[in-house]
Amino acid sequence: MSISVEEAYAVCRQIARREAKNFYYAFVALPEAKRNAICAVYAFMRHADDLSDDETKSREERRVDLDAWLNAWHRAAQGDATEDPVFIALRHAQSRFHITTGLLDQLVQGTAMDLYPSHSEDLVPGSHSVHPLRLDTYETFDDLYRYCYYVASVVGLVCIRIFEYSDPRAEKLAEETGIAFQLTNILRDVREDAERGRIYLPLEDLERFGVSVEEIQELKNGRHLTLNQRELLRFEANRAEHYYKSGEALLPLIAADARPALWVLISIYHRLLQTIESKEYDVFTERVSVSTFTKLAILARGLMRTLGNRLRGKK
Repeated sequence: MSISVEEAYAVCRQIARREAKNFYYAFVALPEAKRNAICAVYAFMRHADDLSDDETKSREERRVDLDAWLNAWHRAAQGDATEDPVFIALRHAQSRFHITTGLLDQLVQGTAMDLYPSHSEDLVPGSHSVHPLRLDTYETFDDLYRYCYYVASVVGLVCIRIFEYSDPRAEKLAEETGIAFQLTNILRDVREDAERGRIYLPLEDLERFGVSVEEIQELKNGRHLTLNQRELLRFEANRAEHYYKSGEALLPLIAADARPALWVLISIYHRLLQTIESKEYDVFTERVSVSTFTKLAILARGLMRTLGNRLRGKK
C-alpha cells in the first residue's frame, strides 16, 4: 500500500520536530504548505547528514552509502515509484515551490564535505588541507566561506524558494545569512570540532592573532583562554555579526507570510552568537546554547507577527 503525500509530510514533520532544534521553532510560524515543504527539505538534509556522520563506518563506506541514497532520490525525483516518505514529500515540495534538483544536490554535497578532507577541491575550489597534526583545516577565510556556502548558504537558497521572493537581491542576502549561521555554529563548536580533528577557524586568522592549532586542541576551560585567543574568537564573532545584517535586509524581500518564520530563525541564531559574546567567548567550559524559554519567547513574538500579517491581509 503506497503512502500518501499527506502521510509523507507527517513523517517529515515528526523528523523535524525531533531533530531540528533551532529550526523547528521557526517552522511553526510558517503557513501549513510552506511548513510542510521546509520539513521535507529538513528531513532530506537530516538523512544525508546522518549518512555522512555515521562514525561506525569508514569514510569510504559512508561515501558509498551516500551515493547510493542520492541515486535513489534522483530516480524518485524523475518519477520512479518510491515508498520513501521523505522522497515523496520532497518531490511534492520541489514541484510546488520550483526547487531545482541542482540545489538539492548541493545540499547533499554540503553534508559530504567532511568526507573528503584531503581533496575537498573536488567539491569546492580552495585550499582546504590536512594539517601535519592530522587536523582538517582551512587556510583562508575565502576557503572557509566556500565550505559555509555548501553547508549553510545552499539551505538558505532552498528556503527562500519556499518562502517566495521576486527581488533577485534575495539570493545573495540568503547566501550571506547562511554564512552568519554557520560562523555562529563554528564558534559554538570550536572545542567539539577540535576533538574530532577539525579546526574551522582559518589558519590565516590563527596566525594573525598568534594562536597555534595546538593551543586550540589543548583548550579545556574558558578560564585558560589567553588574550590572543579571546581576540581571535572576537574577530570571528564580529565577522558573523557583519553577515547577520544581510538577514535583516532579506526579511522585507520575501513573502509577508514567511517573514515571521525567518525573523524567528535569525533571532534565535543571533541570540546564540550574543550569548557566546556575553560569555567572553568561553565555548570550552560548557556547550553554549539558547534556552528553551528564550526560544519560546522569540517564537511567541514571531507568531504575533504572523497574526498581525493575517489581520492586515483581511483589510
